[in-house]
Amino acid sequence: MTETRENWSARSGFIIAAIGSAVGLGNIWRFPYVAYENGGGAFLIPYLIAIFAAGLPLLFLDYAVGHKFRKAPPMAYKKLMNAESLGWWQVMVTLVIGIYYASVLSWAGSYMFYSFGQQWGTDTQGFFFNTYLQNGEGLTFGFVPVLFFGLVVVWAAVMLILYGGVRRGVELANKIFMPLLVILFTILVIQAVRLPGAVDGLNAFFTPNWEAMANYKVWLAAFGHIFFSLSVGFGIMLTYASYLKRKTNLTGSGIVVALANSSFEILAGIGVFAALGFMAFSSGAKVEDVVSGGIGLAFIAFPKIISSLGAGGDLFGFLFFGSLTVAGITSMVSILQVPIAAFQDKLGWSKNKSVTIIAGGSAVISTLMFSTHSAITFVDIIDYFANNIGIVGGGLLSIILLSWFRRPLMKQLEGHVNEFASVKLGASWNFMLTVITPLSLLLALGLTLKSVMAEGYGGYAASTLWMVGGGVMAFFILGAILFSLIKDRHS
Repeated sequence: MTETRENWSARSGFIIAAIGSAVGLGNIWRFPYVAYENGGGAFLIPYLIAIFAAGLPLLFLDYAVGHKFRKAPPMAYKKLMNAESLGWWQVMVTLVIGIYYASVLSWAGSYMFYSFGQQWGTDTQGFFFNTYLQNGEGLTFGFVPVLFFGLVVVWAAVMLILYGGVRRGVELANKIFMPLLVILFTILVIQAVRLPGAVDGLNAFFTPNWEAMANYKVWLAAFGHIFFSLSVGFGIMLTYASYLKRKTNLTGSGIVVALANSSFEILAGIGVFAALGFMAFSSGAKVEDVVSGGIGLAFIAFPKIISSLGAGGDLFGFLFFGSLTVAGITSMVSILQVPIAAFQDKLGWSKNKSVTIIAGGSAVISTLMFSTHSAITFVDIIDYFANNIGIVGGGLLSIILLSWFRRPLMKQLEGHVNEFASVKLGASWNFMLTVITPLSLLLALGLTLKSVMAEGYGGYAASTLWMVGGGVMAFFILGAILFSLIKDRHS
């Protein structure tokens, strides 16, 4: 017997949860670096254009499909255009992301405590790779206890939230964690901009390089980043919208989520580059010589910055890694809610059964894979394939199927959204989803595939790259096919 579908307590609960999903680790460590590498202050122009040309149109599409059919991606796409396998592709992507995301989240949580006494010492790179991760060459599966215990804690916390359900779990967690994140990160930014050399860092971040605007890769970077940043195209926002009450202003909610997400990204850019400016000042280097992004920024560059602060670094480090941890938890909960809801819809499982099997199974796989000497190898390769091929491919296919081959359905979705919308969808929404968004994503996917085929990725041996990355792609394809063939048992 299926449980009655849960609802958010109010639209505000949905908005906070949607912001919690969108604001994740990438906002803090990805956006500042992407902006800097692609024209600095000038990047804000393609970034804002990308929000309105691709981010919001796709966000509204996700909202429309989820809200109209009140299902997770597989059943929603089945009802919309008999494309259940497309929905399962998105579910497989979220499952894979959830499994490795927990690993990075556990690192951030560990470093929150390493901040006290700056336990990473002077060689932050050596500490991260050799002492903490105990990174091995190639694929080595030796057991690393510290990683194991970190993963156990993360999965226990996330599953506890998921067992609470939509209102008492996901919504409540976001209502606690999102204000906490804003407070932690605001204090961090205030601390960072007061440091010597902070102005040089901010100048490096905001000074526009107008020549970069002529490079198509800058525009692709903007569109690609928005796609990941807003959590669109891979089932999260679709699933969250399925828990909304019927009379909901979907476009107004979407605009609030997009603006909140972008505001946090710019705030992150200010905090990160102020700190990098200080790092350059302390070491007598130029800002461009100390800039890094991703894992290198979080676990190598920032510990160096923290160590340069002396005794005050303990608090600074705690704030930074605490922010990463809090942002990561809300995002991870949203990622796992997609497969949990999908199996509830498909098989009629109760919420608790779905959480136990899906999140519990993911926890076992995640803990076994990422408590080994190959943890960072797995994270890096799986992240590349899941984001650049899995998310982009699934999102692109959903747009093309709908806007190119099922155009009458666009009108139905438009009418559904407009019933209670403050900002009405119309010709511009149709144009963006038919032309601009699919073409930009098609180009991004094509260039990614060309690059990985010709050059590989990250300097990994071809055997390692294709064993891990190929395994991920096979999982997406087989999962999408096999689960769509299972008979529905939902009421």
